[in-house]
Amino acid sequence: MANDMNNSDEERYSYPFEMPSEEAVAFSDGAIDGRPAGVPSSYDKGGSLRWTPDAISEVHALAQLGRYQVRGYNCFNQRLPTFDDLTFVPATMTRLPLEGYREKCDTTTILGNSGNVENPLELKIPIYIASMSFGALSASAKAALGYGASKVGTMTCTGEGGMLEEERAASERLVYQMSPARYGLDLDHLRRADGLELVVGQGAKPGTGGLLLGMKVSERVSKMRTLPPGVDQRSTIRHPDFLGADDLAVKIEELRIATNYKVPISIKMGATRPRYDVAIAAKAGADIIVVDGAEGGTGASPEMLLNHTGIPNISAIRAAREALDECGMSGKVSLVAAGGIRSGVDAAKCLALGADAVMIGNASMIAMGCNSPRYEEDYAKLGTSPGACHHCHTGLCPVGIATQDPDLEARMDVAVGAERVARYLTAMTMEITALAKACGKSSVHNLEPEDLRALSFEASAFTGVKMAGIDRAFGW
Repeated sequence: MANDMNNSDEERYSYPFEMPSEEAVAFSDGAIDGRPAGVPSSYDKGGSLRWTPDAISEVHALAQLGRYQVRGYNCFNQRLPTFDDLTFVPATMTRLPLEGYREKCDTTTILGNSGNVENPLELKIPIYIASMSFGALSASAKAALGYGASKVGTMTCTGEGGMLEEERAASERLVYQMSPARYGLDLDHLRRADGLELVVGQGAKPGTGGLLLGMKVSERVSKMRTLPPGVDQRSTIRHPDFLGADDLAVKIEELRIATNYKVPISIKMGATRPRYDVAIAAKAGADIIVVDGAEGGTGASPEMLLNHTGIPNISAIRAAREALDECGMSGKVSLVAAGGIRSGVDAAKCLALGADAVMIGNASMIAMGCNSPRYEEDYAKLGTSPGACHHCHTGLCPVGIATQDPDLEARMDVAVGAERVARYLTAMTMEITALAKACGKSSVHNLEPEDLRALSFEASAFTGVKMAGIDRAFGW
């Protein structure tokens, strides 16, 4: 009866006074020009450690909206550890470094070489482009990522929502993502892919499904996803075909049969309990496991999930690697680290901690031009500025990357974007090899935790890496 009452329009609570106007609810009385309530920059910083401008603005925003806030980009939690808390200790006397210009350092990366499939993914570099959907990104941005990745011998991933023909044409290697919502699922596309990715979670919003707001659901996006245009689309989080490890093993075998045992199958998960989640995925038969840390980006997510769920990349990698070691799957199952990777330095640290490769999303968007100082008036319309924009969810991306608006998308020149991405990936790879050579490694995959030292007790505890100068790990 209580539920019936809650769901009945006739029985809803009514104030004993008239409903206030939206203008009044929005703190309009006596409002200071240029300082709207709910925007952190509108507030001065006081003496309270708890009630900062960010905290006050959040309460005011929720009081106006009556729901949680949604935004794009990535985590704003300032307390997360970063890869800057680790440093490399190159060869000096105890080891011999490699000559930077005359001796080679191999970057070839093979993913999914489990022996279960005919064509594992062979990449020239240990970096590839993350699963970002057409819908979240424009078709031009997806094509630019494909061409840029192809130029340097690596791959891209469709993200949910189906295979975009422009991206398939641009990408020499393309991984096809299968989401729980089955958006755009097509057997022909499945068989045209170079790998499959079953997504069971993502770092920006673990425990929830994808989110694409209606302003980005264009006619083309809606047709690919067989959903109405202009309506918010929230993906389901649980795959209808499996609820546990046994079901997952059956699903993986079905996909192997559908693709004639030709391509590797990866499982992408948000980093929450990596030691156990990775072991389950490996035992179920995955060829590749992608662990996406809390720093991972997104086109749209409830802000509370971005900032307050999941564990950071730096702490997930070692736990995932140890899980593979403990269940005898290292060397059979590939481990990919994702979430907040900004440079070749970050990538090299991921490899040293135990990853076989890294996957980048936000970084590749920034390389194309995200947050670049252009079209200032369009940033201002969003209430932001270059370098501070996190409005991917609005579909009003000033540089044409995270939009479905044809006029804005026209600013995303495919050829220019592709070359920027290619140069960025090249530079990242050079940084990785420079560090590996300095540590005396002839392959980037020979980097190991012993090549690192922690600069803080927290970083040592998170990773098991020895403290700088002390040369032993900090434990509890």
